[in-house]
Amino acid sequence: MTIELGILISLASIFVAGLGVLIAYLTYQSKKSTSTKNDTKEGAELKAGLDYIRKGVDDIRIDLKANEKQINHLSERVTRVEESAKQAHKRLDSVSPE
Repeated sequence: MTIELGILISLASIFVAGLGVLIAYLTYQSKKSTSTKNDTKEGAELKAGLDYIRKGVDDIRIDLKANEKQINHLSERVTRVEESAKQAHKRLDSVSPE
């Protein structure tokens, strides 16, 4: 009977060891799947953030171009006003007796 009991204990321990390996493998697969999902989620959030930043930079560029056009327009107007003031000074110099 001791041999049969020893064989029974051996078989039970092999079964428990196999069950432990199976549980470890299933846990590994579960963690791997969760990790992949988390990585995908983080990647999507990062891409959305970069798209938001890219759109902001594009908006800033558009505003900058509009400001440059306005500055160029004002520069031309100031130049014309300076020329007009110069002509007015010449006319005033010719009118005033010295």
